[in-house]
Amino acid sequence: MQRLYQARDALEAQLLSDFLADRRIETVVLGQYLAGGVGELAAFNFPVVWVVEDADLAPAKARLAEFLAMSRGPERWRCPRCGEVVEDGLLVCWNCGEPCPD
Repeated sequence: MQRLYQARDALEAQLLSDFLADRRIETVVLGQYLAGGVGELAAFNFPVVWVVEDADLAPAKARLAEFLAMSRGPERWRCPRCGEVVEDGLLVCWNCGEPCPD
């Protein structure tokens, strides 16, 4: 078993695990329940995605880059409805709720 990626949270770890499972790469997510120990454990415990078969590590790394590119969201954009500048990663305008035009 090989370590692939330390996720920001349990949701990202599970999404990555599902993304890889759809591509027939078996993974295990460890540490997704550490948030329950807040106050008792170190502050920076994040879930980690592990690839079960060592031979799948290289294809998993390639798919990881694809996953991260998809999950970033759009770069800074200007809302066509109200003209507000919307920060990176947001899919709707924070001011008026207009969806990103992409």
